[in-house]
Amino acid sequence: MTPMSHQFSRSRPLATSAAVVTLLAGVASACQSPDRVPPGEVRGPAASPPSSTVSPGTDTGSGSVRVVTVGDIACEPGVPTTPVQCQDLATADLATSLRPDAVVALGDLQYESGNLEDFSARWSRTWGRFDDIVLPVPGNHEYGTDAAAGYVSYFDTGPYYAHDLGAWRVYLLDSNFDRIDCEQEAAWLTDDLTAHPSTCTAIAMHHPRWSSSTVHGSQEQVDVLWKAAVDGGVDLSLAGHDHDYERFAPLDTDGGLTDTEPAASHFVVGTGGRSFYQVGNPETGSAFAAEDVFGVLELTLDSTSFGWRFVDIQGDVLDQGDRACT
Repeated sequence: MTPMSHQFSRSRPLATSAAVVTLLAGVASACQSPDRVPPGEVRGPAASPPSSTVSPGTDTGSGSVRVVTVGDIACEPGVPTTPVQCQDLATADLATSLRPDAVVALGDLQYESGNLEDFSARWSRTWGRFDDIVLPVPGNHEYGTDAAAGYVSYFDTGPYYAHDLGAWRVYLLDSNFDRIDCEQEAAWLTDDLTAHPSTCTAIAMHHPRWSSSTVHGSQEQVDVLWKAAVDGGVDLSLAGHDHDYERFAPLDTDGGLTDTEPAASHFVVGTGGRSFYQVGNPETGSAFAAEDVFGVLELTLDSTSFGWRFVDIQGDVLDQGDRACT
C-alpha cells in the first residue's frame, strides 16, 4: 500500500511562554481524580526478562547511540494479521534489522487492555525480543487494566522516570492525566531538568501535544508537560497515540514556529502495527506526514545533535534529516 505524505510548514505569531509555576497553577482541571506517585515509584525498567535476546547495535560514532522508537504496537492474542492491522511482528523484524542500542516504546504497547496475560502471549513473541533494552511509557490502553498493573508488572517500572542514553538524558513520561497527578509530574520534570543539565535532552510520552490526525489530533491536556519540557531546554519530543507518522519543525512552548531558543522537534510515531489513521489538515509546523504505513523511527543520538530516519516495513526510508541540540 502506497503511503500518503505531505511536506509543508506554515507559521503564526509567537506568544510569550508563561513561567512553569504560573502554568501549574492553572492546569488543575486537566487532572481528573489524579493519584500521587510515591517517590520510590518514580523509577525505570528493572528486571523484566526478555523472551529472546537481541544484540545491541554497534556504536555509530563517537558517543553515538542508535535508538528505535514507535508506539501503538501489539494486537490482542488471536487477532489476525492483515495488510492493514496487527503488523507488530513485521515492525519488530524491521527494528531488529536496525540493530538498536535502545528501544523507546511510546505506549499502547499491548491492546486492548494491557493485561499481563496478553503482554506474555503477544508482545513477548514480537517486541519482547527487546525487553532487555526497552524504555517504555504507558498509553491509554495500558490503563485498561486497573492502575496499568499488567504494564507495571511486565516491565517492572514506575509511571515515569529518566534514563541516560550516551550524552542524552531521556524523560519517559506518563501522559494519562486522568490517572496520575500532572502537576506533580511536571514539577518533577522541571526539577530534574534543572538538576541534570545536559546539552541534549528528549521527552517521550504517549499523547502528542501536536498532531494533524483526524482521529485524536493535538492533545491539549498534556500542555503542562510540553511547556515544562520546552522551557527546560528539551530538544526532542516523541509521542504516539495517532496511528500515523508526523514530523514537526522546532516548536516553541505555544506550538509556534521559531528560529530562537527554546524549541523542540516533535515526532508522532504511532506506526507500530496496530492499525492506520488518516492525517487531516496540517497543524502549524507540520513538515512531513505519512499515513497508511507501518514502520519505525530510527534515531542517532550524538553528543551535540541527533539524526532521524523513518523506515517502513518494506525497508524504504520515507523521511530523514538531522538537527543540532540547542
